Amino acid sequence: MKALVFISVKQALEYKEHPDPIIKDGFAMVELKAAALNRRDWWITQGMYANIKTPSILGSDGCGIYNGEEVIINPSIEWGSDIRFQSDKYKILGMEEDGTFAEKIAVRKNNIYKKPAHLTSEEAAALPLSGLTAYRALFTRCAAEAGDNVLISGVGGGTALMACQFAIAAGANVYVTSGSEDKIKKAVALGAKGGANYKDRDAMKNLGKSAGGFDVVIDSAGGAGFDMLLRMCRKGAQVAIYGGTTGNIEKINVPNLFYKQISIHGSTMGSDMEFKKMLEFVGEYKIVPVIDKVFDLKNGNEAVEMMAGSPQFGKLVLKI
Repeated sequence: MKALVFISVKQALEYKEHPDPIIKDGFAMVELKAAALNRRDWWITQGMYANIKTPSILGSDGCGIYNGEEVIINPSIEWGSDIRFQSDKYKILGMEEDGTFAEKIAVRKNNIYKKPAHLTSEEAAALPLSGLTAYRALFTRCAAEAGDNVLISGVGGGTALMACQFAIAAGANVYVTSGSEDKIKKAVALGAKGGANYKDRDAMKNLGKSAGGFDVVIDSAGGAGFDMLLRMCRKGAQVAIYGGTTGNIEKINVPNLFYKQISIHGSTMGSDMEFKKMLEFVGEYKIVPVIDKVFDLKNGNEAVEMMAGSPQFGKLVLKI
């Protein structure tokens, strides 16, 4: 089969012939039609991820054919029996196990799900990791519901956009932040009520005041801006953080935190049950993941390079 193979850190992936996957007991072969990139793929190529092995095939998201049906793959492996947190055996498809940047993949049968009928192969491939992460952070961890004021930071990234779309579908009043005014406008076109440039402290303060504060905050950045998000919270707010793209949180105004009774939740991926519920939610509300650009598999390095600068609004997808 053809695959994009990760050979060495900080080197281009190699598009080459690669041995077909070996099918073990409990596994099945999926003929892939599309795959999608995630931020973790970029971090792996830069050597900024745990337990990196080479050669290997990256990619957590995929859509393909199994038993004559179109399917998508749950990239969350061996979550375990406790909904509160993942097991010690937990891993994500694409490292340590070979992923979806290939024509074929061997995957556990219980990680194969029927593709939502309203989605194309490319749209379905854009859904799994971002959709699962967003669903758990928004609904399991923060219990977001209709009428809540919800703030999504860093809109434009795949997971932030999925959280934005899910919250809008659920009937929440959704606001966003971004370093790009154009991305804020695009989020508003999707149904967000407004937004602010996180580089402009006054704009952030004004957003908090005009919205009347936030019941739910979904963040992927951490860093120096996290305390500003907490200052924009209403009493009893729920805050989920699923990434740290701007580094460790530098400081928090502790009296603001305890006086407002704010809860902060760490969140990573999600359980099999949450993946199933996420697919049901997407099917019920006919949610379509936003795709910025589609590349042929052989041109996958162009997508990796594009991810380095984060200019995209939505997912970068590989057509196989």
